[in-house]
Amino acid sequence: MSEDAQRETIAFLTQMCARAGDASPPISTHISRVYFARDTVYKLKRAVRTAYLDFSTPEKRLAACQSELALNRRTAPSLYRGVRRITREPSGIAFDGDGETIDAVVEMRRFAQTDLFDVMAQDGALTTQHVETLATSLAAFHADAQISRAFGGAQAIGAILATNESELRSSFLAGEQDLTPVCAAMREAFAAQSALLDARKAAGKVRRCHGDLTLRNIALIEGQPTPFDCLEFDEALATIDVLYDLAFTLMDLRHRARADLANVLFNRYLDAADETDGLALLPLFIAMRAIIRAHVTAKMAQDAESDAQEDMKAEARAYVALASDAIRRGSAVLIGVGGLSGSGKSTFASALAPHLPAIPGARVLSSDRIRKAMFGAPPTQALPAEAYAPQVSQRVYASVREQAGRCLKAGWPVICDAVFDRRTDRDALKEIAALHGAPFHGYWLEAPAQMLDARIRARTGDPSDATPDVMRAQEEKLRASGEIMDWTRLDASAKTQETVKRVCAQQDW
Repeated sequence: MSEDAQRETIAFLTQMCARAGDASPPISTHISRVYFARDTVYKLKRAVRTAYLDFSTPEKRLAACQSELALNRRTAPSLYRGVRRITREPSGIAFDGDGETIDAVVEMRRFAQTDLFDVMAQDGALTTQHVETLATSLAAFHADAQISRAFGGAQAIGAILATNESELRSSFLAGEQDLTPVCAAMREAFAAQSALLDARKAAGKVRRCHGDLTLRNIALIEGQPTPFDCLEFDEALATIDVLYDLAFTLMDLRHRARADLANVLFNRYLDAADETDGLALLPLFIAMRAIIRAHVTAKMAQDAESDAQEDMKAEARAYVALASDAIRRGSAVLIGVGGLSGSGKSTFASALAPHLPAIPGARVLSSDRIRKAMFGAPPTQALPAEAYAPQVSQRVYASVREQAGRCLKAGWPVICDAVFDRRTDRDALKEIAALHGAPFHGYWLEAPAQMLDARIRARTGDPSDATPDVMRAQEEKLRASGEIMDWTRLDASAKTQETVKRVCAQQDW
């Protein structure tokens, strides 16, 4: 990547930043350079041509800037101010003059780098609430995104696979390790799922998405998770299955050792957008996203300063390892988690979910969340008493089973979280596993009533509407039934992570 073609532009932007009194060094990626002038950011397209983009002329860079502005205003309107042409005038280089356009930049509002999700994840500042809000907003964004019949499907994914493999094998990684197993596994998964890829395209699941939803392209702006810097340079690469869009963020959270948050994002997104039919594609999608980051990072390492090269090479290797893990999908398993209100069912289910096979872990089906969705209510909004009538609860449990069956049919592990104090409900759940040929494990959480009472009273912003009186009524009902609990009993007074560790040690998921 030579900077000779943009020497005048680089000098002009450097002077602009200096005149603004900002000594921040520019940030370089493989396709752009970002300059800082106090509260203003100028993003310059580098004069490069690759297998997937062409910024080789001023006209092409200007068009890419205009496209970037329009597309990113869908998710981050407050960040993107406009496009500035860089022109050659009699007096020198200027913004938006009458002379020849030699380059263009996107002008943006500056935000703190510490507000990037990538940095927040590494600093331990990224929370479950941030990820839950992101999941809901992404589901809404995808629902509104333009449907395409021209792009996507098996043909498009096959082309991306071929490009990825070519780019990967042309990097330093090919000289260090045998890339054949991971590439072959991805091609095999693609062949097995090509019909599903086309079926989802026909169903309108291919849309004009963000296209580059890595953690470094999501920031906390005015308290809201805000995707920015979408893929603007290739309509085909960004017009994709919505789950392929989501897969980038899921992959990156795993890369940053936040398997817990990856599972939260996965589950809250599926709560808001029922994409269960596409679950079988996720191992391929996540592996593809990891390989993209692997070859991009590998190429960037070639141009990096010597002191940064080894870290970047290590990161590229880590992405390949993640792709290898992702493509080795696990088998379906059904887990039931029951217990009286306050026993920590939802906490245990959420903590266990990332440990099950298949990245990003198990689908968690919560009766509390499903009940709220049935009534069109947000998860934390209290429902009236009639929403807990026996006939309604029967519908809720039926929905839990139906959704669990669909997950198992897709080959995905699933955890069902409900009271399950009735033998008939427990047996019915086990029958779903048998119907799909999946292993079943049932766990019953129990703790002293005093502890359950205290936990219920301490709840805030919880999907459960149960009160201490509800818990005591459940306890009395269970006692009066005389049923013998046939699920494995777990001490709910123990620390959740310790319980999860014991359960995982006892099972070969």
